[in-house]
Amino acid sequence: MIWYTVLVLAVAAERMAELAVARRNARWSLARGGSESGQAHYPAMVLLHTGLLAGCLAEVWAVDRPFVPAVGWTMLAVVAAAQALRWWCIATLGRQWNTRVIVVPGLPQVTGGPYRWLRHPNYVAVAAEGTALPLVHGAWITAAAFTLCNTVLLTARIRCEEAALAAARGVRA
Repeated sequence: MIWYTVLVLAVAAERMAELAVARRNARWSLARGGSESGQAHYPAMVLLHTGLLAGCLAEVWAVDRPFVPAVGWTMLAVVAAAQALRWWCIATLGRQWNTRVIVVPGLPQVTGGPYRWLRHPNYVAVAAEGTALPLVHGAWITAAAFTLCNTVLLTARIRCEEAALAAARGVRA
């Protein structure tokens, strides 16, 4: 359980790095006339992702979940792949990547990197990590709860993002 706690804390540190990148990119976008959408769902997203990390630790420690190697190592590989995909998204979007929905008018749609194949690859990374991270150490209740809540939240988030991008292009979503 100690190594799992270290893993969850490492993911939390990675999230803090993402927030630093997002803040910098938000300042850049807003300085160039960007407008933010979806402010209403952002606090729920922060709460859900914080709850994921806390739930992972609480469930594993409180219920004394065992580490099952066949599942644990496989899910750890999924977590690593999700991190790689997320940072590929961040690198591909550059200053346009953010944890908030901020669209700068006039910028072309990004179609390189993972966006060549998927419309929302960052959300694939979020979904994969949110399911896999708890399952590394058997926290299946946290995995199920996060997956359910994340599905609802991402449905709203993707609709918001698509509408903001369409509005910036001057077309209906």
